[in-house]
Amino acid sequence: MVTVHMTPVPRGNVVAYRDDGVLSRAMGALVVGQLPPLPPVLVGTFVTGVLLLVGVAGTDGLAVLAPAVALLLAGPGSSHPHDGRLDWLVPPILRLTEYGFVASVGFAHDVPPWLIFTLLGAMAFHHYDLVYRLRQRVYPPQWLATFGLGWDGRMLLVALGGFTGQVTLVFALLALYLWGLFGWESLTCWLAVPRAGADAVDLEAHD
Repeated sequence: MVTVHMTPVPRGNVVAYRDDGVLSRAMGALVVGQLPPLPPVLVGTFVTGVLLLVGVAGTDGLAVLAPAVALLLAGPGSSHPHDGRLDWLVPPILRLTEYGFVASVGFAHDVPPWLIFTLLGAMAFHHYDLVYRLRQRVYPPQWLATFGLGWDGRMLLVALGGFTGQVTLVFALLALYLWGLFGWESLTCWLAVPRAGADAVDLEAHD
């Protein structure tokens, strides 16, 4: 039996598009929305990009964690309402950086290309689904970003694979997990919506 529960409408779609994980949201809670989101994202992306350009993604030591840690500079801005004129740039910058990092680590560690694209496909599917449902005012459940790990959790997990020398295994397990989670949640979400343009709903589905 599918049950539909009301979900609080987010302060703005741009915030929901960020797809923050637990760590990023916790960092945002510390500054209670006082930090504009775009400057820290730009700084974190710049540092991450420089580290990737110098080949850090191909290392097996602690250095491979540096790009993911650098992008955590964007975390404190997660609690801001993202109502600035250019704040809409934040989600695409996070997407580009996350995808670039995952691809860089994968190719640098000889992960099969099909597996890299399978993992990237799971993330892209989730982000596309997120954008489309928000356009329909069908808001995702609060637990989805937590169990989906967020951009911060996924990057750190991929970096951990590089640190331990188990990149291919991490890519395979993460791709399987994300496709299962996002595919199941998306399917039950749309089945739970009674009509297009329905009021904001929580898409939790339980038997």
